[in-house]
Amino acid sequence: MRKKTGVAAVALGVAAASLFATSSASSHGYTDSPISRQKLCANGTVKNCGDIQWEPQSVEGLKGFPAAGPADGRICAGGNSRFSQLDDPRGGAWPTTKVTAGQSYTFRWQFTARHATTDFRYYITKNGWTGTKALTRADLDTQPFLVVPYNNQQPPSTLSHSGTIPAGKSGKAVILAVWTIADTGNAFYACSDVQF
Repeated sequence: MRKKTGVAAVALGVAAASLFATSSASSHGYTDSPISRQKLCANGTVKNCGDIQWEPQSVEGLKGFPAAGPADGRICAGGNSRFSQLDDPRGGAWPTTKVTAGQSYTFRWQFTARHATTDFRYYITKNGWTGTKALTRADLDTQPFLVVPYNNQQPPSTLSHSGTIPAGKSGKAVILAVWTIADTGNAFYACSDVQF
């Protein structure tokens, strides 16, 4: 009886370790300031989000944005069809964070797995964007308004950095945050809806 119990305990331990290794390999990071769509789904503010409610940290896609990376219309989900609810404009009804054009803002990431990092890049939609269709490259200013180099270092579990939101912005906008991983072909994507 003891031998069977011991074997079962070892098997359970191996299964738990495998599950832990699998979940940490698929767990990474998201922005919560300004609050991202995936965080709004995970905290229950927005309903009918599918799997993203359980995995806000997993919006991973090919790096190299905007020349490469997720296809237009699939940017907020990182090109991952499993999280397509993030690309749904919901009639422009995503909750927004109030921001001020031309002012400094503190951007914050939460990480569940840390990776060697190339940089963090922030893009913003052009004036006149209504939020009623899925995000495309044509909707965004062509250059990031903030680039934070990270020199292949691993970020801590929470990372904040400040940058100035471009002057002259008005109305609704999306801030697209891209966390570029140094030692893989991927990056993590987070869309945050803001209101000026």
